[in-house]
Amino acid sequence: MPRPQAPPATGAATAVAHPNIALIKYWGKRDEELVLPRTDSLSMTLGIFPTTTTVTLAPGAGHDTVTLNGHSAQGEALRRVTTFLDLIRRQSGRSEHAVVDTVNTVPTGAGLASSASGFAALATAGAAAYQLDLDATHLSRLARRGSGSASRSVFGGFALWHAGTGTLTQADLGSYAEPVPAAAGLDPALVIAVVNAGAKAVSSRAAMRRTLDTSPLYEAWAASSAGDLTQIRAALLAGDLDTVGEIAERNALGMHATMLAARPAVRYLSPATVTVLDRVLRLRQDGISAHATMDAGPNVKVLCHAADADQVADALRGAVGPGAVHIARPGPGAHLLPAAT
Repeated sequence: MPRPQAPPATGAATAVAHPNIALIKYWGKRDEELVLPRTDSLSMTLGIFPTTTTVTLAPGAGHDTVTLNGHSAQGEALRRVTTFLDLIRRQSGRSEHAVVDTVNTVPTGAGLASSASGFAALATAGAAAYQLDLDATHLSRLARRGSGSASRSVFGGFALWHAGTGTLTQADLGSYAEPVPAAAGLDPALVIAVVNAGAKAVSSRAAMRRTLDTSPLYEAWAASSAGDLTQIRAALLAGDLDTVGEIAERNALGMHATMLAARPAVRYLSPATVTVLDRVLRLRQDGISAHATMDAGPNVKVLCHAADADQVADALRGAVGPGAVHIARPGPGAHLLPAAT
């Protein structure tokens, strides 16, 4: 497995990471502090919506400074970044505070994996700035502590995040992502229909906790997800994108069913979401292989063959508008940018 670029000696680093969309979902933690999931998950990293993050050490500063899209971060957003930087400082044995500047091109908190790209970029840039020489496995494990799905955005293409087994200490070491092989001829695209780009009324973290604690359907979904993972990996190796899509769609719908059964229910699917799902079903009836997946939010991602992506996008634009549909191909893993000269 290739190692990331060597850390710079300047105390500053810039990294780029892309969001990923889970085809086998991550939903529910066995440990909140260590961000250990209940189940394994599998995703595709997107080639669009990058996050670019610069971390610059600030010797003598009394606190971290965080800017997100040109605005000073406050509240929970600031707390999550500074807590993550504290983790990097403990691992590196350094104490300097930092200035963090992030530009996020994916809508934040809308179920479009902004935390995945955000913390993968922060982990990559932060580790470099603090002189932590981490291989990809260790970097994935670190990114997980900021946002579970960020562990997968460390890698490009398809990635599997291991839940980890055994005691919490053992699971912490065993919970990381790695690349998943796929057939050479596989040519997927994800067509993203942005139904609502606004922040969710219920955060993913709160919705996970409520679902795990109260939904009578959760354990059955978690058990079935293990079988889904085995089958989707086989389909990827066989180059069978149609079967990959079928498995991804049933896994996502099952996850949303567990949320609807929570007490009280967590409902992210809006009327516009259902309209998009109906369009996807109609595409299949017309002979186009298209399958939907949804994260914790109302937005729909449709897996299809790249050759059909424009036709799928046209069908979805009729439901959500021309500016709300995006076509993504598999994208790269998180990486450092060359230092400015």
